[in-house]
Amino acid sequence: MISRIDLRGDALPTGGALRDLLPRAEFDVEAALEKVRPICEAVHHRGDAALIEFAERFDGVTLDQVRVPASALTRALEELDPAVRAGLEESIRRARIVHREQRRTTHTTQVVPGGTVTEKWVPVERVGLYAPGGRSVYPSSVVMNAVPAQEAGVGSIALASPPQKEFGGLPHPTILAACALLGVDEVYAVGGAQAVAMFAYGTETCAPANMVTGPGNIWVAAAKRYFTGRIGIDTEAGPTEIAVLADATADPAHVAADLISQAEHDPLAAAVLVTDSVGLADAVERELEPQIAATKHVEDRILPALCGRQSAIVLVDGLDEGLRVVDAYGAEHLEIQTADAAAVAERVRNAGAVFVGPWSPVSLGDYCAGSNHVLPTGGCACHSSGLSVQSFLRGIHIVDYTRDALAEVAHHVVTLAEAEDLPAHGAAVKARFGWKVPR
Repeated sequence: MISRIDLRGDALPTGGALRDLLPRAEFDVEAALEKVRPICEAVHHRGDAALIEFAERFDGVTLDQVRVPASALTRALEELDPAVRAGLEESIRRARIVHREQRRTTHTTQVVPGGTVTEKWVPVERVGLYAPGGRSVYPSSVVMNAVPAQEAGVGSIALASPPQKEFGGLPHPTILAACALLGVDEVYAVGGAQAVAMFAYGTETCAPANMVTGPGNIWVAAAKRYFTGRIGIDTEAGPTEIAVLADATADPAHVAADLISQAEHDPLAAAVLVTDSVGLADAVERELEPQIAATKHVEDRILPALCGRQSAIVLVDGLDEGLRVVDAYGAEHLEIQTADAAAVAERVRNAGAVFVGPWSPVSLGDYCAGSNHVLPTGGCACHSSGLSVQSFLRGIHIVDYTRDALAEVAHHVVTLAEAEDLPAHGAAVKARFGWKVPR
């Protein structure tokens, strides 16, 4: 069912050579760019009319307007299953605890007497959030995007989610209920690349945003790339992925269950086990079959994901080699299921989020750990972080020098300006001292 990659025996390669040996889904955002370009430009030039046209073409619904009425949000919350509401409320509560602690404060550094640099943190003014509505509906993603934006102090937050034919052209009611719980009352029934374009350009109904965040399919990712430079983005989210670094002490039933839990997202989802124990690898394979037989989404998601080129059991000589492999892989979610898992987790350098030991499964992080589940995919964890309060803040340096403080360093500024053949830079300093720089 799931393939094996045997990296035992020989010395592991380094850098890109090691990454090339590891499984990864094909996700060609560049190829999708040309297909989203006309969609984005149609929204640019025709606004709401284009959004309504695309809703009919892609979602099979006829809309009079794209803005979701406030009454629909209220009704969705009133009709929400009480157990689901309680779960969402707890998810929100825990996320607020964690994200509130992330907020940075203004800090002033005295560089020299009379010379200070202050770093002030300012929230983005307006953010557009995206909540998918394709194979699955993710109210948890509404929580994970809205909470850090709110805790950062973003003043204007809007959300878009695809219109659903079975719900009269509105986004899924659980998405709407989550928005109501979070106090996000500006919601649009718009999906795909056109939602990103709506936030980037603005329309008659929706004001343009400074930033767009939230997971989506390849068309959403391509639209984010298309607008990079015009708007800020969180990440070009690719298919979800889990890596499990495990030794012989791991419970194979736990490992198998966790691999399946990510595979049920999407046929391109990646599930990777890295282990130095052939016995564990064999036991996990034996566990997969009965666990898969007992769940849903088998033929359309789980089996294609586990049997695809993006999933594998990777055999290594030891935990040191296993750590090198998972660092090269840079998983969105990395579980450590080894003896002394906390110490092993401390050595990890590249992962979107790390889940330590047998009682910290990825599913916990998806909903109620308090951490954020919007994380870098496709190996981007080697250079990027998950969504946080910092994602919605901009650091601004405020430079405040007195005459004496500038005089003390002026000759260095002039010397460096002239070394870069930028004499006007130096002249801007000389002018303040009657063109004679003190030394």
